[in-house]
Amino acid sequence: MNAPRCDRTTAWAALAGHYEAHGRDFDLRGAFAREPQRFDTHAIEAPEVFGDLSKNLVDLTTRRLLVELAGECRLAERRDALLAGEPVNVTEGRPVLHTALRAPRGAAPLNERVGPAPFSDDVHGVLDAMLAYAEGVRADAGITDVVNIGIGGSDLGPQMAVRALQRYTEPRLTMHFASNVDGHDLVPILERLDARRTLFVIASKTFTTQETMANAAVARQWFLKQGGTDIARHFAATTTNVTAAAAFGITTTFGFWDWVGGRYSLWSAIGLPIAIAIGEASFRELLAGAHAMDRHFATAPAERNLPLMLGLLDVWYRNFHGFASRSIAPYHQGLARLPAYLQQLEMESNGKRVDLAGAPLPFGTSPVVWGEPGTNGQHAYFQMLHQGSDVIPVEFIAVREPAHGEADLHRKLLANCLAQSQALMLGKTPDEARREQAPTAGAAFDRAALAMHRAFPGNRPSTTLVLDRLTPRSLGALIAMYEHRVYTSGALWGINSFDQWGVELGKALAGALLARLQSRDTTGLDASTAGLLKRLTA
Repeated sequence: MNAPRCDRTTAWAALAGHYEAHGRDFDLRGAFAREPQRFDTHAIEAPEVFGDLSKNLVDLTTRRLLVELAGECRLAERRDALLAGEPVNVTEGRPVLHTALRAPRGAAPLNERVGPAPFSDDVHGVLDAMLAYAEGVRADAGITDVVNIGIGGSDLGPQMAVRALQRYTEPRLTMHFASNVDGHDLVPILERLDARRTLFVIASKTFTTQETMANAAVARQWFLKQGGTDIARHFAATTTNVTAAAAFGITTTFGFWDWVGGRYSLWSAIGLPIAIAIGEASFRELLAGAHAMDRHFATAPAERNLPLMLGLLDVWYRNFHGFASRSIAPYHQGLARLPAYLQQLEMESNGKRVDLAGAPLPFGTSPVVWGEPGTNGQHAYFQMLHQGSDVIPVEFIAVREPAHGEADLHRKLLANCLAQSQALMLGKTPDEARREQAPTAGAAFDRAALAMHRAFPGNRPSTTLVLDRLTPRSLGALIAMYEHRVYTSGALWGINSFDQWGVELGKALAGALLARLQSRDTTGLDASTAGLLKRLTA
């Protein structure tokens, strides 16, 4: 698709001018004073997710110019191409159809110009078989522990979702996740298990992923040493390489397609541990929530399209304000692994330095994404968010109703969430700090200097996303929202959000160094690698 790169458009130039005239010194406190309806103006209601964008450094002109940028870059056409199954992963010549994994049987792709998806029956055939197997595991009193062995999207997605949906899980089953080739990950898990009561799920599309297959081999050896004999009963695989799985001894396999990227794969057979944990009905709700967000992304007008506006906001912050980082602060312990999941989703997708034609980009792309659940983060890194020298946009995620009965704890949690976004915006002037008592301050410390230590600059942007409850449906919608947001910013930057060549070089070098760690041969290595190899093998 021949669309202009974003920095070569009229809207980009207009945004640059608007930033210099109004954006650089935009004051949130003044904006709220001038705009009594600012909260309503900048709020977006999407399926299962409410977005408050009012505490961001934007006015109506900013929003209009960002929407114009999307228009000039033909974002709607790029979105439709994605949803229609066109080969938008151009470097690998593949479509990208994770949206098809959560579409109802027989439904057309979300680009209505095309007919029913020819692979819908295949998708639902695998889904039905996987869910039937999951229900069988859940009903099998002989299985008490399930160990998922994968890495990247084959680990982060299922692990994040199972933790988030803990209240929906089968209490008789304990779910374990091992991904790191470091034995300190898998071995302590195995030490707690009974081979006769354990099911292993090996998640590798090719059944050749180095870390996954190394851990799978250790698990198989442990199983046999513990007296296990029926590998076919105690091992299953989510893979397209049925032959390799059979050679391993696995007869139960569930496949997927080359248009399913790892970080977009929890909706596919890779979601088997999720299905085992939460059951068929809840897994289908997870898919339904994601599909509802897909339809929102496909049909909502730009100004009311939550993932699209978040993606546009990312471009505004990254390329005009120069913010290189974004912190994710979910105020729900169930979402503890969401920041790690989003790290892969965004940075592996958009951490690129060349455009679709291979030309180097003159601007920044993916921000660094990181975070921890509130309120833990408040006692760790929020000091920097409030008073550090860098401005870092924060994304708060709040859940209105808890899954527990401790109402007072939940009110305290929500109060902290609201207070942090308010404090980031309002700050505290030195005069305000000077008028306050500071019980822990040294008595001899200069009061004027102390006021500067205790002042907060404020005017620091944040977005708050609100779910009514953390359910399979709302989690599905939330994840799909982030997927489409990442595609939006990637499309505007003119990059391919669906390849990941950056992971290949390290893998290749690791394979070559593995033999050297045994032989201790350092011939031809650079001085640092040779010195470290000697140190580690001494």
